[in-house]
Amino acid sequence: MKRFLALALAALSFVSLASAQKLELYYYKQENQDGLKKLVAEFMKDNPGIEINMLIIPNDADATMSARAAQGQLSDILQMQSYSRVFEYAQKGYLVDLSKEPVLGKVIDSAKPAVTWNGKQWALPMDFAGIGIIYNKDIFAKYGLKAPATYRDLERICKTLTDNGVTPFAGLLKSNWSMGHFITLVQTNLLAEKNIDPAKFVADMNAGKTSYGVVDTKKLFSILDFYRANMAKNAEEMDWNEQQADFANGKAAMMVQGLWSYGAAISTNPKLNCGFVPFPIYNDAKMNKFYADVDSCFGVSAQSSPEKRAAALKFLAWLSTPKAQKLWVEEYKLTSTFKGADVKALGGPFVDLMSTVGANGAYPWAFAAYPTAVFEDACKNGAQQYVFGKKTAAAVIADIDKQWASEAAKTKK
Repeated sequence: MKRFLALALAALSFVSLASAQKLELYYYKQENQDGLKKLVAEFMKDNPGIEINMLIIPNDADATMSARAAQGQLSDILQMQSYSRVFEYAQKGYLVDLSKEPVLGKVIDSAKPAVTWNGKQWALPMDFAGIGIIYNKDIFAKYGLKAPATYRDLERICKTLTDNGVTPFAGLLKSNWSMGHFITLVQTNLLAEKNIDPAKFVADMNAGKTSYGVVDTKKLFSILDFYRANMAKNAEEMDWNEQQADFANGKAAMMVQGLWSYGAAISTNPKLNCGFVPFPIYNDAKMNKFYADVDSCFGVSAQSSPEKRAAALKFLAWLSTPKAQKLWVEEYKLTSTFKGADVKALGGPFVDLMSTVGANGAYPWAFAAYPTAVFEDACKNGAQQYVFGKKTAAAVIADIDKQWASEAAKTKK
């Protein structure tokens, strides 16, 4: 009898292993990958019947995932940027409707527009992020500097730093995505002085009623010139690792980035004492706000089998648990969109972001609502080519307008 029971248990164990759901999770946020891996590992410990393999595509990720989607081979769980990517995949039928999933009820209401298309929620918004100036408080204190509240403040700060042999901004020009973020940050900010709502601007661009140059383009490109002029001479050769190193070792006093970079910097130099402020476009301090919105979200592929979908939804539900939220904040080092989330463990810059946004509001991530190809190609490449001196300001605007019109026409067919 004992032998029979042992064989039976072994058989059941084999069946259980054979029937375990094996999922693929695609993620794009390269910063602090170990934090996400720890999160997934804990989920698998709590759910031994589900195995999750993680996939990151370092280059041309959007093109690769779109190609896989067209072939019916999307990953089961998808980490996506909010707005445009979610809307595109929902419209094409690639995503499972999450509107009735209980986990969405645990998310703050202000985060839901970023994943809402056609009145339904197609992804789980996960982190609220801002792009601005991360600055080294100790370097600022050494030279008697205060965080910039206006553009004139920033000009004076950069001059003082340069005069003392400190690079004002840690550069990242080798990859185009950082300049893509920067040009859209400045352009969205400049819409405010024209009293143009960013959502209306995007709608008007989609309808062919306006131009990317509706803002003060002279000011737009002069700010890009100023930004490049206050980086190291070899900034065109600098990528993510070089930017983080220059900031972490104090060679540069500031970097224009999202707080995903703060986590990477302090992992290199835990003694860094940092603050976070909006990049000041205006000389009226009240006009300067963070460029902030929901960043990443998780969706479930509609191309997966019903069994895999169920397992993927179980992962999304688990993300709302206290254990998962703690890991998300402390290990993955990102803010959380869940109600009542505690982000104090992330440190001062995250408190700076949330308190400033709470007091002054924010400019939304308009780029996330652009047609994907417009941001990926025209904005990223255009801004990079401009600072490289290979494209004029007028050509950048013309290319953005042309590609936007082309993408908008595709959606009307």
